[in-house]
Amino acid sequence: MKKLLSVLAVSLLISCSQGLPPEFAKNTVTAKKMLELQASEADFQAQLDLLHEDVKWQPVFFGSTEIGKEEFGQYLKAWQDQMENVKYTADNWLPGVLAETGIADGSVRSYGTWSGTHTETGKKWEVKAYHTWDFKDGLVISGGDYFDASGLVNYLQEEVQEEVTE
Repeated sequence: MKKLLSVLAVSLLISCSQGLPPEFAKNTVTAKKMLELQASEADFQAQLDLLHEDVKWQPVFFGSTEIGKEEFGQYLKAWQDQMENVKYTADNWLPGVLAETGIADGSVRSYGTWSGTHTETGKKWEVKAYHTWDFKDGLVISGGDYFDASGLVNYLQEEVQEEVTE
């Protein structure tokens, strides 16, 4: 029993001392840049340049399936065309792990809050979100957006419908 406990203690010490992969810091910078560019709408092409050609992205909407780079660009543009003063405030930046081992793999995760103004109505909004980014060759190869987009759209459309009926 003592031998088993000793082996477990040593294993725990080794796994804790390994720390994060060096690419985690670099990939976090890329994820932050992607969100900053999306919010600022400053350089649309710069956002796409952060994506691997073979990217597979999970959009936020119910029933959606993974999309490639071209569709991802359309997805981002649609959000930008409908929103102004957009800002992502991160609660944290977390390392992703390999599902099989639980060991950090350089991928990035973040919980945070998006806020902004609906272009059509001027109505301010805020929504909690979770995002994932996986990397290949320093570029985003896969990931996804997770928040109540349908609820947000319905909330903003209520405002439009109220204005139409008045």
